[in-house]
Amino acid sequence: MAPKRNSQILVVGITLFAISGAMSLAVREGWAAIPEMVMFALRWAAIAVLTVFTWNRKSLTTWILFSMVVGAEVGNDFPDFAVKLQLLSKIFLKLIKTIIAPLLFGTLVVGIAGHSNLKQVGRMGIKSLIYFEVVTTLALFIGLGAINLTQAGAGVTPPPDTGETLPTAQKQTFNDVVLHVFPENIAKSVAEGQVLQVVVFSIIFGISLALLDEKRRRPMLTFAESLSETMFKFTNIVMYFAPVGVGAAMAYAVGHMGLGILKNLFMLLGTLYAALLFFMLTVLLPVALFFRVPIIKFGRAIAEPVSIAFATTSSEAALPRAMEQMEAFGVPRQIVAFVMPTGYSFNLDGSTLYLSLATMFVAQAAGIHLSFGQQMVIVFTLMLTSKGVAGVPRATLVILLGTAASFNLPVWPIFLIVGIDELMDMARTSVNVIGNCLATVVIAKWEGEFGKEKPSPAVLEAAPQHEG
Repeated sequence: MAPKRNSQILVVGITLFAISGAMSLAVREGWAAIPEMVMFALRWAAIAVLTVFTWNRKSLTTWILFSMVVGAEVGNDFPDFAVKLQLLSKIFLKLIKTIIAPLLFGTLVVGIAGHSNLKQVGRMGIKSLIYFEVVTTLALFIGLGAINLTQAGAGVTPPPDTGETLPTAQKQTFNDVVLHVFPENIAKSVAEGQVLQVVVFSIIFGISLALLDEKRRRPMLTFAESLSETMFKFTNIVMYFAPVGVGAAMAYAVGHMGLGILKNLFMLLGTLYAALLFFMLTVLLPVALFFRVPIIKFGRAIAEPVSIAFATTSSEAALPRAMEQMEAFGVPRQIVAFVMPTGYSFNLDGSTLYLSLATMFVAQAAGIHLSFGQQMVIVFTLMLTSKGVAGVPRATLVILLGTAASFNLPVWPIFLIVGIDELMDMARTSVNVIGNCLATVVIAKWEGEFGKEKPSPAVLEAAPQHEG
């Protein structure tokens, strides 16, 4: 079908959704009495039209975005059924998590031992850490400024005791953060999903392999090359299930919480989304322009991993695809393999912004005034505690609880945040992925290596085709 015809189909689908939304608003405000069945039929007619558009596109990214729309509608119209679909999203996440450790090991070992350029590894490490620290610090200050501007926590009424419990949080000391970086048992690190520990082991293993003579290095290097190519193929197979897993995740989120949850704590939710958008426009976009990153092409490359991250609220779920896309975009594999997984512990832009914002929300809700100096202490504490916790379930919540304990803040406002945490997690996780993808391009440009290596056939095969 001609692209123009398909674009017209898309416009029709969006128009039907817009009409349905206008009808819902009219009913809610009491302006008109429209039967729910009419709006129900209109929404599903829009989905039927979008199905035709998606089928004609034959693009995995389009299918994933379409599945998010269908999932949200299923969650809204059939919440009991939608909640049961969580099984499908969990299957997808489990399959993705099996990819991460062998993929990181294979790509890092090949990147280090295959090139035998240990000086480059050192340079990349220093440049990456400098970039990560600058960008995440800016994110912390933007979050702090946003919540001070909107005062979203002021005047919040304490909720009744629901008997709900939050995870136990221990204060993160400097020693705890540093020790968390290093693996004591690589099998345990893999089993627990400790990405940073797998990265450290793989880097040391790659350096050790690079120091061997050619005869002893070649067999292991060949194995690592074969392993990384196999895992990229593995990713391609798993990604065929992505629309189902992503759609199921969205259906569960809406069915579990309901679209009405958007009304609750709207100010906090709006503050976070606005702050993240401000961060992308004032920090990430200028960085991309400074390093002459082709914005439109970059946006197309990250569309798929970001949509996966948004729907699943999991940075790990997007990692294998993001690595493939950045290599196809022109970043050499050894840089992708080093920078991106390291960034998952040190460059969580969305999460760090959220932590400073949420901590101040807790203080405002409790009526506790914090001076500028106290707020600076919180920011510098979060600069330490927000690093090196990848793989911890609900990590940002655990850090938030630990920060509250450190500064004698009450816990009850965190119960309010938990109510919409999944909606907030969608946004901050997406920004985490965008920030890490951009970081790989920045380091590649900084090293003068961008576009110099041709991606492997497995990666080119995985890259989505974009229609003109």
